[in-house]
Amino acid sequence: MEHKTIEQQIHKLNKQILLYQKKLRRSEINRAQLETLKEKSDHLLKTINAEVETVRQTIEQKNQQLEQLYQELQHEQHKSEKLLLNILPKKIATELKQNGRIEPFYLDSVTVLFTDFKGFTKITTMMSPQELIHELDYCFSNFDNIIEKHNLERLKTIGDAYMCAAGLCGRESHCIDSVNAALEIAAFMQDYIETKKQQNKPYWEIRIGLHSGSVIAGVVGEKKFAYDIWGDTVNIASRMESASEAGKINISKDSYELIKDHFSCEYRGKIAIKNRGEMEMFFVSH
Repeated sequence: MEHKTIEQQIHKLNKQILLYQKKLRRSEINRAQLETLKEKSDHLLKTINAEVETVRQTIEQKNQQLEQLYQELQHEQHKSEKLLLNILPKKIATELKQNGRIEPFYLDSVTVLFTDFKGFTKITTMMSPQELIHELDYCFSNFDNIIEKHNLERLKTIGDAYMCAAGLCGRESHCIDSVNAALEIAAFMQDYIETKKQQNKPYWEIRIGLHSGSVIAGVVGEKKFAYDIWGDTVNIASRMESASEAGKINISKDSYELIKDHFSCEYRGKIAIKNRGEMEMFFVSH
C-alpha cells in the first residue's frame, strides 16, 4: 500500500516536472522571441533615429540656404532702392513703390539751379575722351555731394550743364538751401581751378544761375524712369545761368526777395534775356 502511494507521488511529481519543463521550453521560446523582437526594435529605432538626424540636417541645410537667399534678396532690394533713390527723390520713390505710378503734381514755390562750364567745348578739344569723362565725373560727383548736404535734388545733366532743384519735398527754405549749395559749388570750383593752374592743365570756369517759382513735377517713362520738372521757372533759371559770369552766382528778383535777409547781394540792374525781355538780376556775394 505504501509502495503504491509512493509510486503515485513519483508519478505526480514526474507529471509536474514535465509540465514545468514544457513551461520552461515555452518560456525559453518566448524569451528568444522577445530578444529577437528587441533586436528588431533596436535596429528599427536606430534606423528611425538615423533618418530623423538626416532629415534634421537637411532641414538645417535648407534653413541656411533660405537665410542666404533672404540675405541676397535683402541685398538686391537695397541695391534696387538705392538705385531708385539715385533717380527719384525719396518721397517720389516711395509713392512709386506703393502705387506703381506717380501722379503729376504742382509745386507753388521751388528754386531751380543751373550750372554750366565756360569754354567747355574749346577745352574738350585738348582732352582725351577718358580725361573728359574723368573731369566731368569728378566735378559732378562733388556737386552731388554738395547739393545732397543742402537738401537739393539733382534732376539731370545735359552735356556740361547741371540742373538741380530745392523745395520739391516742401522745404520752405528752398532758396536759402540753393544759395548755400551754389556758394559751396563755386568755392569747390575755385579750388579746382587753382589746382589745375598749379598742374599747368586746362580748366573750366563755372557759371551758376537760379530762380524761384512754381513748377509741375512728375515722372515720365515706363522702363527708364525720369523725374523732371516743367514750367517757366525752369526756363528762367536757365536764363539766369546764361546771363551769369564765370565764378558768379546770378539770381532773379524773385529769388532775391527770398534770401535778401540772409546773404549779401549786388544789384546788376535790368538785363535782357532771350524770349523774356529785361529782368532784374543780382549777384550773390556771400
